[in-house]
Amino acid sequence: MINGLLHVLILDEQGGARAIENSTELQNWQPEHGKLWVHMDYSQAEAVAWLEQSNLLTDYELESLIADETRPRLTKVTNGNMLFLRGVNLNPAQSPEDMVSLRLFINENIVITTRKRRLLSVQDVVESFDGSNGPCSISELVCQLAQNLTSRMQAVIDSLDDTLDGFEDEIDEPNKGFDHQSLAQIRRQTIALKRYLRPQKEALITLLNNKYKWLDEDDKARLNETTNMLIRYLEELDSSIERAQIIQQAITSQVSEQLNQRMYVMSVVAALFLPLGFLTGLLGVNVGGIPGTESPYAFSLFIIFLVVLTVGIGIYFKNKKWL
Repeated sequence: MINGLLHVLILDEQGGARAIENSTELQNWQPEHGKLWVHMDYSQAEAVAWLEQSNLLTDYELESLIADETRPRLTKVTNGNMLFLRGVNLNPAQSPEDMVSLRLFINENIVITTRKRRLLSVQDVVESFDGSNGPCSISELVCQLAQNLTSRMQAVIDSLDDTLDGFEDEIDEPNKGFDHQSLAQIRRQTIALKRYLRPQKEALITLLNNKYKWLDEDDKARLNETTNMLIRYLEELDSSIERAQIIQQAITSQVSEQLNQRMYVMSVVAALFLPLGFLTGLLGVNVGGIPGTESPYAFSLFIIFLVVLTVGIGIYFKNKKWL
């Protein structure tokens, strides 16, 4: 088999599929043999060369299908349609917001899906054929892929909400240290997810609102549920972004209030000791004529005076409600 063609299946329209094991059989495939699904890695040159030789796409359309960066969209091409979708990255040691792209070329006889990184959603569909529970048509296959990609986002979005719940609990505990870096990371994740999910919603809505030869009317209800699910996730992401902003504002206000309280205490302490510092500085001048230099009780009386003065200032501040 050609290097880079990960799965080549002919649907039996009964929920099962037969794998094509060699390139000769693939080249001899005809529409009357059954609906064909080719899943390939577009980073492999041999797979791209096969796709180019298939004459299904023009050079410009092929470049779009294997481009490094894409945004979710639905595009009409010469021999069918191209649908670009994104799914959360659930591969080990990867960030979920670094979304994986799945590109589809679709017509009434063939579906070609391309990816660079592994997608669990595609693997689930492949495994469903083993028990004859897989898609029976091109339309059902596309709807199943879109549903799998969308449903896997639920766990990631729930995790974001749980993390924000923890941050909100920490706000009520001022003495507990707050992880500002984690909050900033949550905000980046929600913004990154929303960046791709919004155009993906528009692509699915366009798919729903138009007629395509390969899309059965019966499957539109399922696609509509997937679209509604995606809209709900977008609403939850909007809510998460707003919650993160409120948490950040609350933390900023909390820090500002604590700083003001400390500055206020320091100002009050400075006001209390200001007259004491003035008097001790004045009497510390090393010149003649300072009262009490000849009396053995002068120092004790001065200390008592300073204590009384401090208490008096404290009572004055208390009456003014400055303390």
